[in-house]
Amino acid sequence: MGMTITEKIIAAHSDKKVVEAGELVTVKVDLAIANDITAPIAIKQLEKYGIDKVHDPNKIALVMDHFFPPKDILSAQQIKISRDFAKKMGIKNYFEGQDSGVMHTVLPEKGFIVPGDLVIGADSHTCTYGGLGAFATGVGSTDIAYIWATGETWLKVPETMKFVFYGKKQKWVGGKDFVLSVIGKIGVDGALYKAMEYHGEAIRDLDVDDRLTIANMAIEAGGKNAIIEADEKTLEWVRKRTNREGVVYKADPDAKYCCEYEFDASKLEPVVACPHLPSNVKPVSEVAGTHIDQVFIGSCTNGRISDLRIAAAILKGKKVHPEVRCIVIPASDQVYKQAMHEGLLEILADAGCLISTSTCGPCLGGHMGILAEGEVCLSTSNRNFVGRMGHPGSFVYLAGPAVAAASAILGRIAHPDEVAKYEDVETLITL
Repeated sequence: MGMTITEKIIAAHSDKKVVEAGELVTVKVDLAIANDITAPIAIKQLEKYGIDKVHDPNKIALVMDHFFPPKDILSAQQIKISRDFAKKMGIKNYFEGQDSGVMHTVLPEKGFIVPGDLVIGADSHTCTYGGLGAFATGVGSTDIAYIWATGETWLKVPETMKFVFYGKKQKWVGGKDFVLSVIGKIGVDGALYKAMEYHGEAIRDLDVDDRLTIANMAIEAGGKNAIIEADEKTLEWVRKRTNREGVVYKADPDAKYCCEYEFDASKLEPVVACPHLPSNVKPVSEVAGTHIDQVFIGSCTNGRISDLRIAAAILKGKKVHPEVRCIVIPASDQVYKQAMHEGLLEILADAGCLISTSTCGPCLGGHMGILAEGEVCLSTSNRNFVGRMGHPGSFVYLAGPAVAAASAILGRIAHPDEVAKYEDVETLITL
């Protein structure tokens, strides 16, 4: 019986030759991760049951990112609990401040994930790592505590949905537009507890950053995980970061899918997810002109170096609209330094952007850009639910970095063509 990529990875980690959708299995976990919000809850669970050591400290990573730098006493306490736990348990993969950042950017760029891995995280966007051909999904803090103690967990093998993107993508279109188009098609529960497997020439043409963006938002469709077959482009990216190459799994020709969708990439245009659902997707041309008060360029979805290059290419020599605050947060210290080296931060600062050290910050309504009642934000992050970025009476639109940068200039949602010619910025975008 043929298997999908997800089924093959689960089978390999459950010591089975074959698994099928709906089956309950116990799997060994390659990496179990948590952040400053979810780690302390898991730590308290271990303390509650008198567990004073972890199964394998080298298979745990803790990244302080949600309320970092700590915005108040409570967030500082959360970080201290996590830091003390890491020291006590001998967990060397603890990241805070310098050389750190948003966990779903930091861990891949540091080589912690390779194709074929099985990664579990106490954060819903752990699914990001499917962009590297790994099985990755989020769980609750009590589940993470169990994994830390035992090195394993149970899973129900998900059914797999197949998404095929054919054709050549158009200018200004990126991974964010791909995944928003999918969510707009199937809805926020359209992939409930299912694996989302991506195929097609348009997917293969995407760089790794765009693939990570697509996988990142599987949870916004209700998915258990997203996965893209690792290819030479993936392996080259991974080799620069680790000596572990991993295992490349390919779906069998007779693999069973519960449903299949096809998209013509040549017909996709930049899109925007309107309030208050990631599935409320419209072409940017339909919402152009909508007033905005804030633009946020960052997060584990679109805060990588390629995203900052796009934003800087559009904003170069221009100014952010005087009635808009444009917040730019590189998703990791490494991205920050690379952007500084390339002169991107200077371009963005000269344009009037507010640039922060790496943090999740405004994405979850934590800090560094909270919205007041009635305010409107265009964000490159992943969620726009009611109250997600501040007051429940605020409004959040989601888009890619090109639309975000163009909108910051005009003070309203705008297509990038309104402020820049693609041919003029293509060199910087494709560095």
